[in-house]
Amino acid sequence: MYWYKKYLFLGLLPGLLAIVSCKSGSTTSTPKFFDLKAYFKSEAARLAKSNPLVTKKAIHNRDSETLKVHIQNWDNELSLFADADINKPAWTSSYAVSETEGITTYRALDTSLKTQSIIIKKQGDKVKLILIYNHTKATIFGKVLNETHENLGYVPDSIYNIAKRQYTRTLGFNNYYVRGLFGQ
Repeated sequence: MYWYKKYLFLGLLPGLLAIVSCKSGSTTSTPKFFDLKAYFKSEAARLAKSNPLVTKKAIHNRDSETLKVHIQNWDNELSLFADADINKPAWTSSYAVSETEGITTYRALDTSLKTQSIIIKKQGDKVKLILIYNHTKATIFGKVLNETHENLGYVPDSIYNIAKRQYTRTLGFNNYYVRGLFGQ
């Protein structure tokens, strides 16, 4: 019986080696939708290099604070924008795309997707405005455990806004707002 296992293994070995040697992700595919992740990574690098002065206003419920700062970590500052990227293989049919006069709109066809809409205004190849709406909701037995609405806006070298309304069953409602004005 030993010889049978030995030849079975030797017979399968070339097939296993062929499978292992295949590089499933070796070809780079072009994103189907606008690549938010790459765009905001590029913006973060550009802003880190130029190090602009930003007037940053943060509001949590009724508490407010305004500071003039040089942002130390633009990747972190713009992470909510980059995280709204919809270029996942499973979502290639999950968004309707419409284009009119330099404005591209992506709308989710499934209400369970976090990113519900993205609006991008361009002038030529240059991005002039990005608006993102995210929504998540978790329920159990018909009762809402938590729900979050996020409105994100970004105008290069001008302003970025993050408005977030969050409800959790244990903490109730929380409102967050962050606005960064460049060069102020």
